Amino acid sequence: MQLVINSKGAYIRKRGECFEIMIDEKKTEIAASKVQSIVITTAVLISTDAILLANEHNIDIVFLDYYGNPFSRIWHSKFGSTAFIRRRQLELSMSSEGLEIVKGWVREKVENQIALLEKLSRTRESKREEIEQFILKIAESNSKLTNISAGSVDEVRGTIMAFEGAAGRTYFEALAFIIPEQYKFDGRSRNPAHDHFNAFLNYGYGFLYSRVERACVIAGLDPYIGFLHTDNYGKKSFVFDIIEIFRALVDEVVIKLFSKRMVKNDMCREIKNGLTLEKEGKQLLIAEINKEMEETVRYRNRNIKKCNIIEFECHRIANSFIGDNKDVDMVDL
Repeated sequence: MQLVINSKGAYIRKRGECFEIMIDEKKTEIAASKVQSIVITTAVLISTDAILLANEHNIDIVFLDYYGNPFSRIWHSKFGSTAFIRRRQLELSMSSEGLEIVKGWVREKVENQIALLEKLSRTRESKREEIEQFILKIAESNSKLTNISAGSVDEVRGTIMAFEGAAGRTYFEALAFIIPEQYKFDGRSRNPAHDHFNAFLNYGYGFLYSRVERACVIAGLDPYIGFLHTDNYGKKSFVFDIIEIFRALVDEVVIKLFSKRMVKNDMCREIKNGLTLEKEGKQLLIAEINKEMEETVRYRNRNIKKCNIIEFECHRIANSFIGDNKDVDMVDL
């Protein structure tokens, strides 16, 4: 499980082989063997013994900021795998082969967006025709990627991001068309969000980011060596590359929350230049994401939980970098 602590003033300590969590004098014990990661979203106390227990069980402790973005992580200091994977990652990022890899990732991202819209259209008969028009427009942008050719990503980065951006604008226009009228929004707005829908999206993407970063490290991939996203000091560019493939997982959860009218106006509050999620909104979103991640789906000819798809893909990518095309055994993850 992913253990999420969002109660201010909570205290986490070790008791035997369990984490003991105290919130307002109420104690809860959770076996370390059942925990994959610990996410802390507010002011919490944690003992060094609890940190050591997490280290012994390969559990990362992630701290999220106000907007849901990870700002720090406590984990063991060992590399996830052989350094050969990192060397190949650097080489490929500057080659024509790396360009083909990037085009594949962008296509997969857009195809996942199209798949979600097709799924949503099946339960919205009155809006189906309009949604299908959005899908056709997105597919047209995606098809143009095939014709991009160069010696490396650097030469055509702007062109790729322009196509990706065009598809993205149409996609979010479709989502705005689908959700209830009172929550219509005008395109993507990042931190801070300008509306309720984007406030939920931003926090959900931050939560997803922590999962993707963890999967990259476990697979032996370097979070800082990006292909499409450029290198900047302290920027985990590769995580930004890979997260694009999985954003639709969060999009689907947020769409469901709004479509089922589970979102209340007071789950967001006004801040300077925008909105941010309140505790109740964070709890609702994280609970629904974790619930969604536990669902079993058919993926690459096997039945796996959605939460394992990210780890599966990162291992597959790492294997492809070193020319090992064998499948990944999910039992080892």
